[in-house]
Amino acid sequence: MRLFFFPYAGGGPQAFSKWTGELPDFMEGIIAQYPGRGSRYQETPLKSLSTLVENLSQAIQTLLDKPFAFFGHSLGGLMAFELTRHLRSQDLAYPQILFISACGAPHTPDPHPPIHKLPDAEFLAALQALNGIPSELQDNAEIMELLLPIVRADFEAFESYRYNPADSPLDIPIIAYGGLDDPRVDRGRLEGWAPLTNAKFRSQYFTGDHFFINAARQAVIASVNAELETFHAKG
Repeated sequence: MRLFFFPYAGGGPQAFSKWTGELPDFMEGIIAQYPGRGSRYQETPLKSLSTLVENLSQAIQTLLDKPFAFFGHSLGGLMAFELTRHLRSQDLAYPQILFISACGAPHTPDPHPPIHKLPDAEFLAALQALNGIPSELQDNAEIMELLLPIVRADFEAFESYRYNPADSPLDIPIIAYGGLDDPRVDRGRLEGWAPLTNAKFRSQYFTGDHFFINAARQAVIASVNAELETFHAKG
């Protein structure tokens, strides 16, 4: 099997680089790399989630020859969900399991106002409230000058997204992960994923804020691995 990771806003392959080596032997980890970061730093970041999904759909097709699953955190969760729906609409193979992390269900109201148009200082303050930027990066003016436009583009993609409820629920399990102290995604919004699948839904909460995948990484990986091993055993 393959497990595709979809990073959060501003995130690159390093967001999940430690995870791929801790997957079961039968599982290959692949990390999506969005434009504007890593080896794609010269490309302009995309500000539309639908365009990102379309590009990912094209890029992923040669890797759909084995059973696979998706794991997306925050923006990546929405990306994984919409890519799943897109692949299904094109009669292509789609994931066997969808792991959604720190991402509210798309049909649930988001009580937080958009931040992507805020001035740099206010935008940075909003990001700091999520604990998403390491202090060593915040203190480096040159890095922040490069990073902020990328994060801003990602938030625009996230905040301009509009959910289309016309599609039928998925027929694959959705496993939703949340942080007990996440200031952005509460239990109600995370549990909102339940009606979006006709298959199994399970939620699990971990110690930490919006980026609990860092503080509780081992526990999250253990949960993911348990789900994958159960699926693999049935297969």
